Amino acid sequence: MRPLTEQDIRTSFINCSRGEAKRLATPRDLDERPWDELDFLGWRDPGAPDRGYLVTEREGGLVGVTLRLPSSRRGLLHRSMCSLCLTTHPGSGVSLMTARKAGTAGREGNSVGIYICADMACSLYVRGRKSLESGSRFEETLTTEQQIARTAGNLSAFLAKLHG
Repeated sequence: MRPLTEQDIRTSFINCSRGEAKRLATPRDLDERPWDELDFLGWRDPGAPDRGYLVTEREGGLVGVTLRLPSSRRGLLHRSMCSLCLTTHPGSGVSLMTARKAGTAGREGNSVGIYICADMACSLYVRGRKSLESGSRFEETLTTEQQIARTAGNLSAFLAKLHG
């Protein structure tokens, strides 16, 4: 992924108003991100723990989506798998995040949900750049490049549902 600026991020959102995009909290560490190893930029809002954001390159442009997380937390014995990168986490390491659909459907309250790593570090898990304290990645016969392609395909399929 190419390095993004705050302005790039704010103008990319497809499922919120310009005013909402202008007010949302953007990451302060954009200069420190490992851009070459990211398939998308994902972050949680430090001031609103029930909100997350995701920005990725798609069809020659940037697509940003706002996400909502449920407030309930799961117990440590429960394990869940991320729908994007297929990493399993205990407890609240995977969250159901919902995104309002783009356009009229979104204004009418329609949304789409997906289970994502709560820290939104899918790209780093797939590449082995971030490890889990008590979660796991299945040993696969796919190469890292194939796993990256699968993760990107899963993200693309989710984003396609937001336009429909």
